[in-house]
Amino acid sequence: MAKRTTQFVCQSCGAVSPRWVGKCEACGAWNSFVEEVGGGATIGSAVFGQKGRPMRKGRVVPLVELSGEIAQTPRLESGIAELDRVTGGGFVRGSALLVGGDPGIGKSTLLIQAAATLARKGARVVYVSGEEAVAQVRLRAERLGLSDAPVALAAETSVEDILTTLADGPTPDLVVIDSIQTLWTEVVESGPGTVTQVRTAAQAMVRYAKESGATVVLVGHVTKDGSIAGPRVVEHMVDAVLYFEGDGARHFRVLRSVKNRFGPTDEIGVFEMTGDGLREVPNPSELFMGERDGSSAGAAVFAGMEGTRPMLVEIQALVAPTSLGTPRRAVVGWDGSRLAMILAVLEAHCGVRFGQHDVYLAVAGGLRIQEPAADLAVAAALVSSLAGTSLGHDCVYFGEVSLSGAVRPVAHAAARLKEAEKLGFARAVGPKLASGEAPTGLKRAAVTQLVDLVTRIAADGAGAAAPRREQRG
Repeated sequence: MAKRTTQFVCQSCGAVSPRWVGKCEACGAWNSFVEEVGGGATIGSAVFGQKGRPMRKGRVVPLVELSGEIAQTPRLESGIAELDRVTGGGFVRGSALLVGGDPGIGKSTLLIQAAATLARKGARVVYVSGEEAVAQVRLRAERLGLSDAPVALAAETSVEDILTTLADGPTPDLVVIDSIQTLWTEVVESGPGTVTQVRTAAQAMVRYAKESGATVVLVGHVTKDGSIAGPRVVEHMVDAVLYFEGDGARHFRVLRSVKNRFGPTDEIGVFEMTGDGLREVPNPSELFMGERDGSSAGAAVFAGMEGTRPMLVEIQALVAPTSLGTPRRAVVGWDGSRLAMILAVLEAHCGVRFGQHDVYLAVAGGLRIQEPAADLAVAAALVSSLAGTSLGHDCVYFGEVSLSGAVRPVAHAAARLKEAEKLGFARAVGPKLASGEAPTGLKRAAVTQLVDLVTRIAADGAGAAAPRREQRG
């Protein structure tokens, strides 16, 4: 007769072990294995399900040609421009999205605002909360001024009850599940929040989205290292994964797409947290540059790109003498290994020594930059801080630095320069561009080697110090 198996599953990565072990060999987590009852058993060549019954015989699936007519289904626009930008123009019907972020960052606020906006347009929206009671969700909606929106609200954690409720009546256009870690199903016997429960519940909701044509948005918890809790297979099952980033001490939030089967993965949406909820920021450059002091040493303005949107941010560096045997290297908002590379290139090819100095680097406003075009701005900020020279308030920097010290061209240079000119900048330092790409009124200084940038900063610093010496004399 069938024998049910018992297995141990890592709650961090989903690895399976036939016995309990203290440390997971897959992810290195300690004491993360939890005993769970296996989903089936095998006797000879027959596979048995949960109750020992053989699996049913499969059916023949029709095969079609690759070419053919495609029914273009219009996207479901949320009415929030920044959210639609990240999703690629709106929600795709029949898709499943996973939204993650730190606790209290504004995930529920953003989704309830989008649900209310869609409901006011006539869409049928269902909001299922597994963490809060109905009264708590109503209080948030009342505070945001959304209590008049015809959103269908429920507080439930059973997957079977949720699917039965959704099937009772017209198919909704949008379903929000807050959150996937609170759901549980009777198919498996483990507790809510375990890897098996999260994976099974997510699979059931994704299957409902594909079969019904409704858009399902799942909210996911985030672990200490910033990744969505649960097995990585959940991110593979959904069509899009969005991360809500930001610092609780700051007033703005960034919605970033890390996976999107129906749109770009390099777009971001910027929001400002206010007393009335999240407000869209159509021009993030003004937000990040609003409190900038152009007379300080160690500050360089980077003309970056986030998807199709140019964005200007300030990169701040502090180079200070140290008495420690091993100098400190601290980075906020950028890649620490790339900072080490820029320091090595400056020492090897430009003769700038940082061995006796601590180096601190931060992106102003808490934004996280990923593109290598920030190399030149980082190098300029480091040299400026070490020399104690201001780079000026009207200059922007962009360009990729290679290991040989060469400054390589980057994409969308014209868009970067136009954004800088629109915000009142007069100069731009970067790689050599094609003729005619620089906008009128913007003075461009092309550098081909990183040593050219160091020489320029040293010359500007000497020129600015001469009048000060004459005045003192």
